[in-house]
Amino acid sequence: MPVATASQTIGPYWHLIEHPEMADLTRFGAEGERIEVTGRITDGEGLPVADAAVEIWQASPAADARFPGHGRAATDPDGRFRFVTLKPGPVPGPGNQTQAPHLSVVLLARGLLTALRTRVYFAGEPLNETDPLLSAIEDSAERATLIARPAGPGAWTLDIRLQGEGETVFLEV
Repeated sequence: MPVATASQTIGPYWHLIEHPEMADLTRFGAEGERIEVTGRITDGEGLPVADAAVEIWQASPAADARFPGHGRAATDPDGRFRFVTLKPGPVPGPGNQTQAPHLSVVLLARGLLTALRTRVYFAGEPLNETDPLLSAIEDSAERATLIARPAGPGAWTLDIRLQGEGETVFLEV
């Protein structure tokens, strides 16, 4: 009789596969506004997650979903990650609604049985008000966990909290 294989957590070896060039999405040669996106991943106690992998995918600045905008970064000992990319454009969404510019994020870390998925939106984007996903989140504090804040010219920051107070909204996809 077949026996199910036991579950295994993800990680903790992401720091061993760090390839800094994978965190630079400007390498694809597309035109657009160059931005830096940084953040910090913390656990339920607010401690840094030092061995996570953060993957992003995005549309091009011209809203082309075929743009090869995929990147990966490992967190450092303080749980910090950094991407250099081009600010994405709006893309069509379900029901022909326009989605605000955003980065799709996949998080892999020790202790997780499956990858976590979320998004990074940009503060001040007019389309944030009508984005189908953001509009579905009624609690403004929860919605704020998906919106990066300006951190200087061409720089954005968004911290990701895995659980507890201020937990980031994670998506079921």
